Amino acid sequence: MSDPQLMASELRGTARPMPTPPAEQPVRRRLDTLSMHPNVRRILKGPLALEAARFGTPLAIGMGLQTTLNLVDTYIIGQLGGAEGRAGLAAIANCDNVAAVGTILAYGLSIATGTLISRRHGEGDEEGVRRIAWQSLILIGLVSAVFALIGLFGSEFLLYTVMQAKGPVAESAVPYLQVTMAGSCSVFLLLHLITIQRALGSSKAPISMLIGANVANLLLAVLLVYGPGEAPSVFAWGPPVAEVLGIPRMGLVGAAWATVLARFLALAPTFVLAFKRHHLFRKDSRQAPDGRIMRKIFEIGWPTSSQLVVRIVGVLAVVAIAQRGYTTSADQDMSAALGVVLRWETMALFVGLGWGSASQTFMGQNLGAGYVRRAQLSGWYMTGYNVIMMAGFALACMFAGRQMIELLAPGESVLDTGLEYFRWVSPSYVGLGIGIVLGSAIQGAGATRLTFLLDLGVILLFQVPACWIVVQILHAPPHALWQTIAVAYVVSAIVYVIAYRRGTFLNTQLH
Repeated sequence: MSDPQLMASELRGTARPMPTPPAEQPVRRRLDTLSMHPNVRRILKGPLALEAARFGTPLAIGMGLQTTLNLVDTYIIGQLGGAEGRAGLAAIANCDNVAAVGTILAYGLSIATGTLISRRHGEGDEEGVRRIAWQSLILIGLVSAVFALIGLFGSEFLLYTVMQAKGPVAESAVPYLQVTMAGSCSVFLLLHLITIQRALGSSKAPISMLIGANVANLLLAVLLVYGPGEAPSVFAWGPPVAEVLGIPRMGLVGAAWATVLARFLALAPTFVLAFKRHHLFRKDSRQAPDGRIMRKIFEIGWPTSSQLVVRIVGVLAVVAIAQRGYTTSADQDMSAALGVVLRWETMALFVGLGWGSASQTFMGQNLGAGYVRRAQLSGWYMTGYNVIMMAGFALACMFAGRQMIELLAPGESVLDTGLEYFRWVSPSYVGLGIGIVLGSAIQGAGATRLTFLLDLGVILLFQVPACWIVVQILHAPPHALWQTIAVAYVVSAIVYVIAYRRGTFLNTQLH
């Protein structure tokens, strides 16, 4: 068959049988039966543009909604007003990015697990799916314990020494970070279970759990932050309920407790769903820790974790550089403004991760089934859809930025800085999204070291040094720092487009 004919057949989901060793022939026979399952049939053989949109849209929306937990917290803390509200917003800017390092490390292992599971699922190896899922759960539990200890005993060092937090901001941030990191297992496990179910072709039911977590977080945050004391009129129902329940006014740390508890509430039904619908974590798969499987997850996951940590280090570096150059103990307006705009930017990031997660599933299952061309095309489709959403989000930031900032933090000084940030950075969210989705697709093929090296080059060798030079050597005003960030996002897009077009990652072996 000629190359054009082969390409056309793969697009229809009927690729020419690839030469395989005798030991792999049973995989092909199992695949013939497995492909009759509706989820698998749509991913492997349905109209690609339609199925990519059908599968990716709920994931993108759901991941975007995940960030509304943070937005709700920011809004509620901002409504405290005065010095307490400003210090709380600045503390959030420091704490959330520090805590995100642990979440991202765990999520890298979850992505590796999803990559292995989607490939096994595409091959028809359901026993392998269950075995990997159980071993990965043990691994995530161990990571959770490590980061809980770091949060309990290392928060002061991280905030005072690493992040250069000052004054009341640092004082209020320490207990907030301790609670957030001590309860980090809630978000580690929640995202892990959602990633596993996404890899098996389920995108809607797990995301509904995130929506439930958002509702629970809003209710709990109002009760725990304001307690029986004064609250904004929109939350006037909260203090009487808190008084009846004997809940004290906890301020910023109450927001941390609310988020942790809300995620635990969502975690329970998500686990039940994995157990009942996908038959995971049952007695026959609960084996002792298997070093071989854990090493494979780690080998695939550490570059992804490291890559995502590099991304968050880039954000932390920007915050630290900005605080070093533009804040004092008495003037924390820059920190408060960054706390607001980065919350909104995180929403753009997570929407991109949603489309990226969808691209990982399509990439892994189609490569497992032998549809190489379809696998690569799925990444382009997911990227295109994300570009549309990022362009819409960028327009919202440019034309409704005032309302977005004032919603979370009223105040002219915060507003002016935030609007200037959106003016320069928001158009580059399109580039940020392109890099995220194409990078995720490459990870879905198992080439996680490639994405790690690409992000290492863009962020640590370009973005961070450039930001440092602009602020510390050139002593440029803040808008020059924002321009540098925007350029870095565009450079990331260009680098990933080139890498994805080359397609060398498609030959990655996972066995």
